[in-house]
Amino acid sequence: MPSSIELVDRPRVLIAGGGYVGLYVALGLQKKIAQAGGIVTVVDPMPYMTYQPFLPEVAGGNIEARHVVVPLRRTLPQAEVIQGSIVAVDHAKRTATVQLPGNEGTAEIPYVDIVVAAGAITRTFPIPGLAEKGIGNKTIEEAIALRNQVLERIEFASTAADPAERAAALTFVVVGGGFAGIETITELEDLARSTVAKNGRVKQEEVRFVLVEAMGRIMPEVTPEQAEWVVEHLRSRGIEVLLNTSLANAEGALQLINMPDKSPAQEFAADTLIWCAGVQANPLVRSTDFPLEPRGRIRTLPDLRIAGDEGIVENAWAAGDVAAVPDLTGKGLPDGTCVPNAQHALRQAKVLAKNLWASRWDRPLEDYKHKNLGAVAGFGPWKGVANINIVGHIGLRGPLAWVAHRGYHGLAIPTLERKFRVGLDWLSALFAGRDNTPLENLDNPRAAFVAAASPKPQTPAPPAEPAKVPAQ
Repeated sequence: MPSSIELVDRPRVLIAGGGYVGLYVALGLQKKIAQAGGIVTVVDPMPYMTYQPFLPEVAGGNIEARHVVVPLRRTLPQAEVIQGSIVAVDHAKRTATVQLPGNEGTAEIPYVDIVVAAGAITRTFPIPGLAEKGIGNKTIEEAIALRNQVLERIEFASTAADPAERAAALTFVVVGGGFAGIETITELEDLARSTVAKNGRVKQEEVRFVLVEAMGRIMPEVTPEQAEWVVEHLRSRGIEVLLNTSLANAEGALQLINMPDKSPAQEFAADTLIWCAGVQANPLVRSTDFPLEPRGRIRTLPDLRIAGDEGIVENAWAAGDVAAVPDLTGKGLPDGTCVPNAQHALRQAKVLAKNLWASRWDRPLEDYKHKNLGAVAGFGPWKGVANINIVGHIGLRGPLAWVAHRGYHGLAIPTLERKFRVGLDWLSALFAGRDNTPLENLDNPRAAFVAAASPKPQTPAPPAEPAKVPAQ
């Protein structure tokens, strides 16, 4: 049914998605469009943008969860922010259908220009049991849940009488050897190590961390030599690294197979299964009338206008993980498009905002061309790897790489206020150490109240003593 949402009655630039691209396009356009008599409207299911490179540190307890999300309304005071999900786009009619939270109604939003910036979602495969047992680390909610899961399982194991239950509770598996998987498993291993050190009923040698990667190497963003060093580093910390190995079944015990012959590898029980095996374009793109390429991303020109075999789609733009943007440096994916990462998304957003504004005045548009500056990764305090390409090539590992990781991302997170909060988190952790306190019952916050408010069973009164008959 239609919704009663009130929309600003002005020519609209509609931004589908409030992530890296959506936030920075809105920042670049909100004031200009408002001064010209229009409005920038950002639609996203969440009221905040998540700075995803910090999610492993949130899971590891080094950064407060709220500090890595950027509130859209506070950051975009001159824009219109709508919390909801775009479920269809009819560009021929210049309308988008938005499903609003908390009701079954939808809203039709008219627009002049649209920017598709819906980003990516976790890419999964039809592995039995994965949907029921697995968890990713792509949202702030998942990062919080992972931290609590690790802490809760260690506490459970400390009092478990059954050896099999104890072993399963202390086994943590991460599938995916890219940046997200490596940073997640190392931060959680650090968290578990510091937690076990404070619990006399669990020994460190009982804790098992396993990294599963289907390819023959990890972290394609760094050099082969650096990747080999990372594997050695992980194994030196007791983390099992299983290359050329894939998850075949997650029902009951985890079943691993060797690649590519699909022969059985290992089978063991694990209570924690973390999936970090890549991303795919947001399925929103399949509900639009825009041209797609084989990987399911929207086709664009280098100037970030959407274009297909029939030419340019007027007043339609896309960037980030959801778009197949040609990489003019020749250093991108094998199909010639930009690698889907935050570095490209941020810079594409700034070019897109300039080009959209320029198109209003028939000015020349700028092609997106950006040389990859490299990659940095943190593996817990004073540990990391970096591949820096600013002036020549600089390869770092250990403490210097960790400093580079924090320096880059500390500057890259949007807004000065968020930089300040994250900096204070790091400073407090430097002196006070990692926070190992679990937060219980986040999935059922009313549990204590319900228990208190529920009627209590009446305790039966003791049987009355027989009445004494007075003596005659």
